[in-house]
Amino acid sequence: MDENVETTTKVSRKSKDEKKVLRKQIKASHTLLKHEGIHTTSKPTKHLVVANGGLGNGVSREHLSAALGEMGELEVLVMPAHKPYAFVTYSSDENALKAHVNLNGHKLQCGESSVTLYLGFVESVKCLEEETVSLPEGLTVVNDFVSPEEEAQLLASIDWSSICDQDTAQKALKHRKVKHYGYEFQYDNNNVDKDKPLPAGLPKECMPLLERCMKHGYISVMPDQLTVNQYESGQGIPPHVDTHSAFEDTIMSLSLGAQTVMEFRHPDGRLVAVVLPLRSLLVMKGESRYLWTHGITPRKFDMVPTADSDCPIRTVSNLAQNKLTLNKRDTRTSFTFRKIRHESCNCAFSSACDCQGASSAPRPSQHDSASLPGCQADAAHLEQQYVHQVYDAIASHFSSTRHSPWPRVCDFLCSLPPGSVLADVGCGNGKYLGVNPQVVAMGCDRSSALIRICAERGFQVFVSDALSVPLRTASCDACISIAVIHHFSTRERRLDAIKELVRLLKPGGQALIYVWAFEQEYNKQKSKYLKDSKENQRPEVSISSKQQSSVSGHSSVQTIRLFEDNENELYMVSPKQVTQVKLSVHTNRTAFNTQDLLVPWHLKDGKRAVEERKNVKEETQGSQMKISNTGSNQTCSDLPCPELQESSKDHMTASNNSNFKQSENSSTPVFHRYYHVFQKGELEQLCGQVAGVKVQSSYHDQGNWCVILQKDL
Repeated sequence: MDENVETTTKVSRKSKDEKKVLRKQIKASHTLLKHEGIHTTSKPTKHLVVANGGLGNGVSREHLSAALGEMGELEVLVMPAHKPYAFVTYSSDENALKAHVNLNGHKLQCGESSVTLYLGFVESVKCLEEETVSLPEGLTVVNDFVSPEEEAQLLASIDWSSICDQDTAQKALKHRKVKHYGYEFQYDNNNVDKDKPLPAGLPKECMPLLERCMKHGYISVMPDQLTVNQYESGQGIPPHVDTHSAFEDTIMSLSLGAQTVMEFRHPDGRLVAVVLPLRSLLVMKGESRYLWTHGITPRKFDMVPTADSDCPIRTVSNLAQNKLTLNKRDTRTSFTFRKIRHESCNCAFSSACDCQGASSAPRPSQHDSASLPGCQADAAHLEQQYVHQVYDAIASHFSSTRHSPWPRVCDFLCSLPPGSVLADVGCGNGKYLGVNPQVVAMGCDRSSALIRICAERGFQVFVSDALSVPLRTASCDACISIAVIHHFSTRERRLDAIKELVRLLKPGGQALIYVWAFEQEYNKQKSKYLKDSKENQRPEVSISSKQQSSVSGHSSVQTIRLFEDNENELYMVSPKQVTQVKLSVHTNRTAFNTQDLLVPWHLKDGKRAVEERKNVKEETQGSQMKISNTGSNQTCSDLPCPELQESSKDHMTASNNSNFKQSENSSTPVFHRYYHVFQKGELEQLCGQVAGVKVQSSYHDQGNWCVILQKDL
C-alpha cells in the first residue's frame, strides 16, 4: 500500500480490532503489489481492489456482488480467472469510500466457508476484452437436447443399487461409478472385447433420443455401446483420447443431473474449457474426437459464465473478466454413446492413432511398474511418462503454487548487469523471468502447458528440451536451471543438461543450478520440506529378490549410497548391474531412503481446499497471498524446495494417463514425478566433468544443492 495510507493510522486512536484490520489491509496491499503488481493509493477513488474476494478463493460473483451492492450502485465487477482478488467500480467516490470503511475486515459467507475481505483504492480498473476462442474442430454442444421429463426417465432407467451387475459390467471405480451396455470397456487395456457383447443391449429409453440424433445428422449409424458414468461433486476423469481402434468416429455424451466443465487440450498446448450445461448433448467428430484429449478436473466448483452472459459458445477461456462466476458441482450422470469399430482406423491423425503405429491410449499402471532405465531410450521413455506428461497434466495447479521467487535465486538475477541476456532453461510458469526487469530474459520449458501460462503473462518463452535448446552458442550472459536437472534419469543425461547450459554461455558468463538434495537435514538443521514430526521414517525401496541378493541395501541408482558405510562415499554401478530395479514412491515430507524415486503430487479434496483458500494467509508467516486455482486445491507456502504438497501415506493405484492415480478411500487424484535427488558433492563432481567451466561457488539452500558456474574467458 502507498506510504500515505500507513501515515493515516496516526490520525485518530483506533480500537484493537480496528488496528488489526488495518494491519491486515496493509499486508494485503503489500502482497498485491509484490506478487501481482497492483498499486493501491491513499486517495479515495470510485475504484477498489478486493483482496480475498476472488474466484480463486471460492468466492462467487453472486456472493461478492451482493455484499458490495449494499454499499451503493456498482458500475462493474471484475473477477480475474483463478485469482484471489477482484476489482469493483462504484457509481461514485462516496459509495466506494463507504465500502472501504464498512467492508474492510468483513467476513463474507460463501456457502460452507467464509473469507475476510480487505479493500484498497486503485486509480482505475482494467477489464480484459473477450478473446476469440473457437471450439475444437468437429465439436458441437447442443443445449437442452432432452427435456426434464426425458432426463428423469433416463436417470430412472439406470439401476445403481446392485453391487455387481454382470449384464452391464457395473463397476465402482475410485473416482466414479460406471455401467456399460452393449460392450464392456476394459480399463486395463483401454479397449473392448469385440467378440464378447454384453447380455444387456442399450436401454430402450435411449432409443427416442438416438433416433433424434440420426434425424438431425449428429450420427449416421446407430451406436451399439453405451457407458454411463456417475460423478459425485469433486470427482472427475483424467484427460484422454478414446482409443481409435475401439470406436468409430462420432462419440456423443449426454449430461444429466448437473452441468460441468470439460477441458479439451490440443497436443500443441491449446486448452479450451467447455461448459456442458444440464441436459446438453456433446458431439465429438474428426479432430476433436481423434486428436484433442478431453477430461474433467476433479473439483467441487467450476469457473463458468454468468447466467446473463450472451456468449454463444460456452467456453470459459474466451470470456471477459466481468462475465465469470463459480458454480458448485452436483451429482452428474453422463451417457456416452459410441459405435464399435470392426476395421482398422485410417484417420488423418496418425500421431494419436494406435492403428497407425502410435502408442495406444495410456494404460493404467501400478507405480511399482516404473523401473530405472537401462539405456537412453528407456530413460527418455521414463521421463516422458513420469515427468513431461505429468507437468502437462498438472500445469495449472503447479503454476498456482509457484509464485514466490526464492531469495538466493533473486540475488543472483539482480546481480546481473543491465542489458544482460538471461536464459531460464526449465522456466516452469516463468516466476523468475520478471525478477530483474533490466535484463533481457527468455525462458523455455518442455511443458507446452506451462509455456502457455508464461506466454499469457507476457514473457518471451518457447517450448524446448533442456538437452537441446534452440539458441546460438555463446549467446547468453547468464543461465539458470532451477529444479530441472534432477528430473533426468541417468547420469549421462544430467551431465548433458549441464553441458547445454555451458554451451549457451558467453565467455565469462555464469550459470546458477539448483537440484533437490538427498540431505534434507544439513548442519544439524532440517529443511522446511521435512515434517516437524518424529515419524520421519524412510520408506522402503522396491527391489526385486534377485537384486536383494546381489546389491542388498543399495539404493538403485548409477551413483549408489550405502547407508551402513561411509556416508560421503559414492559407488559407481553400471546399468547392467541394476537392471529391472523398480522405483519406490516417496512419502512426502520425510527423509529420503533412495536417490531415484517417484514423488506424488496431490490435488487435495475439495472441501478441505475451500477452507484452506479462505484468506490471504491471515495467520501464517510472511505476507504471501494464496493464489489459487478454483477447485484445484492448492495449499502451498512456496518453500525453497521443489516438493510442496503433502502426501497421503496410502499406496496408490493407477487410474489413467499421465500417472493419474487415486488413493484407496478418496477421489483425490495423484500424479507421480520422477526425481534423482543429489548427494553432497555430486553436483560439483558432475560439473567438474564439463570442459571450459569452473565451479565459482556451491552451497546448500533449504534442501537443495546449488552451484554457480563461470565459463572460461
